[in-house]
Amino acid sequence: MKESIAILTGGGPAPGMNTVVGSVAKVFLRNGYRVIGLHGGYSGLFRSDPRTVEIDFAYADNIFNRGGSAVIMSRFKPTDKNFAEDFNLKFFTDNNVKLLVTVGGDDTASTANRVAKFLSEKNCPIANIHVPKTIDNDLPLPGAAPTFGYHSAKAQGTVTGSIIYEDARTSENWFIVAAMGRSAGHLAFGIGAACHYPMIVIPEMFHKTEITIDKICKLVVSSVIKRKIMGVNYGCAMVSEGVFHALSDEEVKNSGITFSYDEHGHPELGKISKAAIFSQLVDARLKELGVKVKTRPVEIGYDVRCFTPIAYDLVYCSLLGFGVYRLFRAGATGCMVYVNAQGDAQPLYLKDLQDAVTGKIPPRLVDINSQRVHSVIDHSLHYITPDDYAAAKTFLENPEEYDFRKILNWSEK
Repeated sequence: MKESIAILTGGGPAPGMNTVVGSVAKVFLRNGYRVIGLHGGYSGLFRSDPRTVEIDFAYADNIFNRGGSAVIMSRFKPTDKNFAEDFNLKFFTDNNVKLLVTVGGDDTASTANRVAKFLSEKNCPIANIHVPKTIDNDLPLPGAAPTFGYHSAKAQGTVTGSIIYEDARTSENWFIVAAMGRSAGHLAFGIGAACHYPMIVIPEMFHKTEITIDKICKLVVSSVIKRKIMGVNYGCAMVSEGVFHALSDEEVKNSGITFSYDEHGHPELGKISKAAIFSQLVDARLKELGVKVKTRPVEIGYDVRCFTPIAYDLVYCSLLGFGVYRLFRAGATGCMVYVNAQGDAQPLYLKDLQDAVTGKIPPRLVDINSQRVHSVIDHSLHYITPDDYAAAKTFLENPEEYDFRKILNWSEK
């Protein structure tokens, strides 16, 4: 029987999913392998009738430059009970599968290792190679290499962000824009910097103080007042959703926002618009101050995940896909494929990224102390400084409370 490989996609989509799958398929097809796409992520391996698609050249060529994922994704994560009772070993033996290629985040990668270990124990060893993705760009790849999909999501987010900024200028309004990124502010900072937003709020900015709703609102108000002093009556503030997720339970409960709660009593933050929440909170603060400015919310998230990949990701994801074959031929398994700045594919093992104590992969954060970041903060953002206190008293009784660096507990320049 012809040797085959199986490909599955896990987690949420990112631009370039189809490019990876199409590129993997093309290189293995030309080298004599059969390629099987497994729909439903890992759920397909834990049912007797998995949904599959035969990936031939025409299929791969049709999808490789498209957004979304033709191989249906899932966040399904198998339990020990699933492995004991539901694992479909016949899928691997009947199809003579020699390699399982997984495309997803670190959860997808760790589950791939569990699958490979389970198959080995059943005397059906296969190789497994993972292709890491996230538009959040928070996986600590060597050499500051981006995660695939990030640049495309940022590009599309910048298109949306620029349109919103033009609307603000045209109608003399303020918009509160929120961008995805649960742990790190890469996407929010990248879009905000590209659009010259006068205020960007990301969790990394609070490295010297606790994140609170009061501080978030003050940062936005600081920008609004600074622009008023400048004679500019419009603007946009970019806020990373990670700022909200970093709030303490007490802060969330005291926010005045109504949430639905899960079975464990935790607020279901993923079901609400962070932009709408921040807009509501900022509006309330502006009203308290007697500043006649109303904000409007815009959420950037789901609209960038299935965006058509830009040229950068088309090439990058192709190299990742071709790299899977190179690593497989070299005998690598239980690893992720990593492509360095020179385009060389190398194996990267989870243990190389995991924290030695917790075993978790720590997120790669925005380097808040870098010259790149401070160039934007110092020269592009607008906020109150001590030089503005006298003029700001027209709008604020205590302008020093809205001093950007005081809010964040940063030392003066």
